[in-house]
Amino acid sequence: MTKKPVTNKPEWNYEEAVAEIEAIAAQIESGALPLEAVFTQFEVAVKQLRQCETFLNRGKERMDLLIETLEDDPDF
Repeated sequence: MTKKPVTNKPEWNYEEAVAEIEAIAAQIESGALPLEAVFTQFEVAVKQLRQCETFLNRGKERMDLLIETLEDDPDF
């Protein structure tokens, strides 16, 4: 039997990502960050936004597939 490798990386979470993006936006909007930190935080936010978009697209594909299978079921 093959075991999964043990990783210490926590699983990505959509709600946590959105909260992080909102926090970054608030920090940037506050004007309190040095310019280099703004660039760094912006990069983090863009990465999280891309992951959110991928997550939502996959979810939409799953829902579309489920709806399609329901529509194909004559007993539904």
